[in-house]
Amino acid sequence: MVRTRLAISVVLVSTLLLLNVESKSVDPYKVLGVSRDAKQREIQKAFHKLSLKYHPDKNKNKGAQEKFAEINNAYEILSDEEKRKNYDLYGDEKGQPGFDSGFPGGNGGYSYSSNGGHGGGGFNFGGPGGWQNMGGGGGSKSFSFSFGGPSESSFGFGMDDIFSMFSGGSSKGKEQFGGFGSSSKAESKSKSSTVATIRTINSQVYKKEIMDQGMTWLVLSYLPSQRGTQYHESIIEEVAESLQGALKVGRINCETESSLCKQLGIVPRRAPRLFVYSYTSSGKATLAEYTEELVAKKVKSFCQEHLPRFSKRIDLNTFDVSAVSSQRTPKVMLLSTKKDTPVIWRVLSGLYNGRFVFYNTEVHDTSDPKIQKLGVDAFPAIVGWLSNGEKQVLKTGITVKNLKSAVQELGKLLEGFEKKNKKVSSNSQPGQSPRESLERIPLLLRANFDSICGENTPVCIIGAFRSSHGKEKLQSVMSKVSQKSLSRRQASTTGSQDTVSYSLLDATKQSAFLSSLDKSEFKTSDKLLIAYKPRRGKFATFKGDMTMEEVEKFVAAVLNGDIQFTKTRQKPQIK
Repeated sequence: MVRTRLAISVVLVSTLLLLNVESKSVDPYKVLGVSRDAKQREIQKAFHKLSLKYHPDKNKNKGAQEKFAEINNAYEILSDEEKRKNYDLYGDEKGQPGFDSGFPGGNGGYSYSSNGGHGGGGFNFGGPGGWQNMGGGGGSKSFSFSFGGPSESSFGFGMDDIFSMFSGGSSKGKEQFGGFGSSSKAESKSKSSTVATIRTINSQVYKKEIMDQGMTWLVLSYLPSQRGTQYHESIIEEVAESLQGALKVGRINCETESSLCKQLGIVPRRAPRLFVYSYTSSGKATLAEYTEELVAKKVKSFCQEHLPRFSKRIDLNTFDVSAVSSQRTPKVMLLSTKKDTPVIWRVLSGLYNGRFVFYNTEVHDTSDPKIQKLGVDAFPAIVGWLSNGEKQVLKTGITVKNLKSAVQELGKLLEGFEKKNKKVSSNSQPGQSPRESLERIPLLLRANFDSICGENTPVCIIGAFRSSHGKEKLQSVMSKVSQKSLSRRQASTTGSQDTVSYSLLDATKQSAFLSSLDKSEFKTSDKLLIAYKPRRGKFATFKGDMTMEEVEKFVAAVLNGDIQFTKTRQKPQIK
């Protein structure tokens, strides 16, 4: 009985192997045209070149499409270290000894041989309890496996499992499919490691890691059924590698994350799409689509063009240091010989936007009196001003290893300067008037709603935010505007309380309040200003650039009656 089962198992296994031998025998090294000791960079370049040549969008014939699939399959093996190692050792990326490996049988093992020549294929008993493959002609293929005992094999399945492959069950039963559960897990792990650098984006990740965090993202949107996704992923991985520290990469599955794609205005098309999430000089987040030829170099240039531009380019001949030092936010200036704002500085201006005012200027001569006055003796250099006007040279003669380390090191430098500024700000300054100390704008809650925005207050200016970055920005701008006389001028003439009150609103927690004003709840806005008149039940909104000048204009227009107000849907309430 045992011999019968053994004979049947061998026949069944050999049948499966014969069916798969042709598809598994393609050499991925030959497909990509690289040597067996090729570096990952060589493999990646070869893949890009061939994929571009045989991409279905350019070649509609069946042969080119088959070639494209073959190229993708080869790259999937060679780009993954585990699969590549398995292929080199066994001739199969799953780690199952066999095709193209010439792995010998023996010592109680079973070997299958498929001869590519005229000799055909066959089995041969080569010793007690073992089979040896027959030495066929040229191009012979072999498959070997060894059973480690009466019931367990060296690959985690026993004799009973060989029969269960066709019945769907297993004597050890439970979580394996066809006795090869471990191989499936290994393959799944291998696939995930191939694109480990690409962040999978869902709504939660978008809100916490992307939205208004100051970092530029290269985002791939796709559907699982679309072809070419792997090629797109290889491109953005290469771009991310060259822009480490300046760029992050992610992918959105618009099938499972349809609501997020809809929110971002991404409509799935025939092929995957690439977008760059970045910011305009005014601080507004943008999503720009890349529509040119899918080449890493061009995608990289596109990403660089969309890096933040929060640093103001200035001319030292006309730069007013006294005007800079009169502001309360710490300032930093980069002095370099570059004609354009360096990439590193643009990245930092995005990451620390709102926490510093950024400047940069082109300089060449350290003997220039203006440079000497700043105390700089080598370029590039960073000069900073604390909120009390004190100037400090943060670093001169800056040298960097690479973009990523530069962003990290200079980021620590800025954070240290920020801590110093906070200490300075917390200390009371001699002769400082109460008006010079900025007020903290309170958060609108149920407990303080009546006192801040009750019917006794003519106008409430409410800053609604959906992120910590938005909150900080509104806090900073509204604190400054609230000190201006224009927002209180009517109060001074009437002798009554302030005409305008200022408060912040957490839009993520107070959706009911926003819904009472507008059905959309202003979900597309990370931050906005609402001018609300409690007595009249009317409101107006401002969604423009959140700068002190623009917000000041909005408040002035509200007080002067130059803004069109809208009736609320119902009386706003705070939960």
